[in-house]
Amino acid sequence: MSFTVAIDGPAAAGKGTISKAVAAHFGFAHLDTGLLYRAVGRRTLEGFGALEAAQALTAEELEQGDLRTAEIAKAASKVAVIPEVRAALVDFQRAFARRSGGAVLDGRDIGTVICPNAEVKLFVTASPEVRAERRFLELSAKGADVTREQVLADVKERDARDAERSAAPMKPAEDAVQLDTTDLSIEAALAKALEIISAKLPATR
Repeated sequence: MSFTVAIDGPAAAGKGTISKAVAAHFGFAHLDTGLLYRAVGRRTLEGFGALEAAQALTAEELEQGDLRTAEIAKAASKVAVIPEVRAALVDFQRAFARRSGGAVLDGRDIGTVICPNAEVKLFVTASPEVRAERRFLELSAKGADVTREQVLADVKERDARDAERSAAPMKPAEDAVQLDTTDLSIEAALAKALEIISAKLPATR
């Protein structure tokens, strides 16, 4: 059985946490597609060309532990606006999405570009202020020297870059269910996501 769950949304809205939990609950495979762009971004920081890095990307590079830094996040956002980079990574994502046993992919353009025929599409969002606070606490816990003002500015800058890029801009698919986590606990947000997905699952599963 192939069953694809596409989960999109801006940074720190909770889509990654929800995606992992959904995959674990249903026994689906999970792909954080942002890691693809982070891996490419990391390569550009090492001096490689963005397209060269995207074309040579391997699954092993997604396992490297340094992909969550703020520096790499910025590099990832910059390479993600390059149409040729996005095109180079499409096949990797689509093949993962249709694997047997079900798959959850989270990113910015899964429901609109990568998997427009996904059985379930969610767009997870939250206010910029709430997302910035979440990211600030996450970075501070890792010892990063950042301020709330810096993180909020970064969140807003990234939102604008993701939404305004010419290639696959971040936006909800027309048939996506929007899930606003601004005032929800992660448990409540996950419960809503599971309810939506369960209603779409084949009765024979």
